[in-house]
Amino acid sequence: MTMPHHPDPRPDGTTWEVPATGAARFSWDYDDGRERLLALYQKGKDKQWDAVTRIDWDLETDPDNPLGIPDANLPLYGSRYWDRMSAADRRSLHHHYAAWQFSQFLHGEQGALVCAARIVETVPDLDAKFYSATQAMDEARHVEIYSRFLREKIGMQYPVNPSLQSLLDDTLRDSRWDMPYLGMQVLIEGLALAAFGLLRDVTDEPLPKQILAYVMQDEARHVAFGRMALRDHYRQLTDAERREREEFVIEGCLLMRDRLRGEEVLADFGVPAAEAAELSEQSEYLQVFRRLLFSRIVPCVKDIGLWGERLQQAYVDMGVFELGDANLDLLMTQDEEIAEQLDARRFAREEAARTAEVAETIANG
Repeated sequence: MTMPHHPDPRPDGTTWEVPATGAARFSWDYDDGRERLLALYQKGKDKQWDAVTRIDWDLETDPDNPLGIPDANLPLYGSRYWDRMSAADRRSLHHHYAAWQFSQFLHGEQGALVCAARIVETVPDLDAKFYSATQAMDEARHVEIYSRFLREKIGMQYPVNPSLQSLLDDTLRDSRWDMPYLGMQVLIEGLALAAFGLLRDVTDEPLPKQILAYVMQDEARHVAFGRMALRDHYRQLTDAERREREEFVIEGCLLMRDRLRGEEVLADFGVPAAEAAELSEQSEYLQVFRRLLFSRIVPCVKDIGLWGERLQQAYVDMGVFELGDANLDLLMTQDEEIAEQLDARRFAREEAARTAEVAETIANG
């Protein structure tokens, strides 16, 4: 069985250009802004960190399974394809799935970086410009992290998933200033938090667990920013304007639910497209991911005021309507706490190691 290594994720080796529309907005009102948003801006400044020093890049990862994913979480597990695979093929499948997952994380983070910069340019309020500037720094750090992990620990990269690219395209092409918020802060960040959280809680590899926990700590602030800004703005929309945004949310949710399944990896292993879709759809891991995905998105959509009848019916049809009552603040608090606990354990180990080294030096005279 021969699989491509995807050395360059860009088919033609060029950049992807999305025509930008919309106005750059200046605000001459330099008075204090919204208290909660300025507090979040202060937190964004206080919580900046260096990926070179906070993450322990010396940690080794399993070269065959760099994300530490159990066999049962792979869509081919238990199928006739899995039964026919050699041990080497199964290791290769793990390796390719790790590359695909972190590649989509990387591409999504670059999208978030561009969207954060777009928000700085187009949002009318200065307090929102302040915070989104800190988010742009966060997203640049996330691109740095995922790129480094792919380069140093996996050695393989997949192209951007077409559905993720389509959602980014729709988000960036829209001239209305609130659409990068809605597409990125609500939908794509919700997608990211679900994927990151599931992998963070499943992996037994310390390095990716660190990466995911620390990135999620940042993302919790980003979602809070989107909720604050959009909740204020959407109170002022007409019914027609609100319906337009609800349609965007419905289409985005269906796209993420139905198309982001890693079928590109199965194609590399010779699985026909129809069967790859069926195997992915039957995956228990995918079902758990979808629940987490909507547990992040549905309560956020409801909170910002997009809760019309058509949107509610769409969530009923998807089987996720009841998640509108999920406690999003609790989820975000847990994301913060997990990162802080990782830091505390790591620094405690380092302090113990330094203490032991000093004691040994004293003992040896």
